[in-house]
Amino acid sequence: MSVILEYKSISKSFGEKQVLKDINLQIESGKIIGLLGKNGSGKSTLFKLANDLLTPTSGEVLVDGKPISAETKKLVSYLPERTYLNASLKVSDAIHLFETFYEDFDKTKAEQLLIDLDLDKNMRLSKMSKGMKEKVQLVLVMSRKAKIYILDEPLGGVDPASRDYILQTILKNFDRESTLFISTHLIADIEQILDEVVFIDDGQIVLKDNADKLRKEENATIDEIFRRRFYVR
Repeated sequence: MSVILEYKSISKSFGEKQVLKDINLQIESGKIIGLLGKNGSGKSTLFKLANDLLTPTSGEVLVDGKPISAETKKLVSYLPERTYLNASLKVSDAIHLFETFYEDFDKTKAEQLLIDLDLDKNMRLSKMSKGMKEKVQLVLVMSRKAKIYILDEPLGGVDPASRDYILQTILKNFDRESTLFISTHLIADIEQILDEVVFIDDGQIVLKDNADKLRKEENATIDEIFRRRFYVR
């Protein structure tokens, strides 16, 4: 397996607050990897560094062996925790925006995903619930043919009945030669799709392991292991 994303001695501070502390992490292609940690542990910061939305205080981030640049941004399809789309847009406008901006965007796939997720392409985002907006963003992100998909809390605003369906949608549209790097608080909902897990705590990577191996060794689910480590003292 080749390394698609690498953090080399990464630290990040905002003023006097150090959010990431000397992180060394390699993410391999062809895997689904869960980034798991409590609120404020540094998950979103780690993701933003890979998308050139933040600059490290020290260290280097490499995507497909290359330093972060306009070229590496073409390889990454990113779903942020909060929506960035203009609320006045119709869904069809957002589709057109992505089609114009990204050469690897598949409009046909996007329109099929809208149907699959029961979304009206003529509806304005301002009229949508938080969960519906998140579904639209997920459609946009998964309709690109990227080398790595980074999803920050993709199920946060989605009702429980829809989560399994959305996970299946992600899996069905995910090229297994690519990488899916996903963070969520809803560990029990996604752990069945994970190949590997990365635990982050207080800005440091405290564990990286194969999900099945970890479950077998600990005789517990990933959710249970996470709760033991971070909430049971």
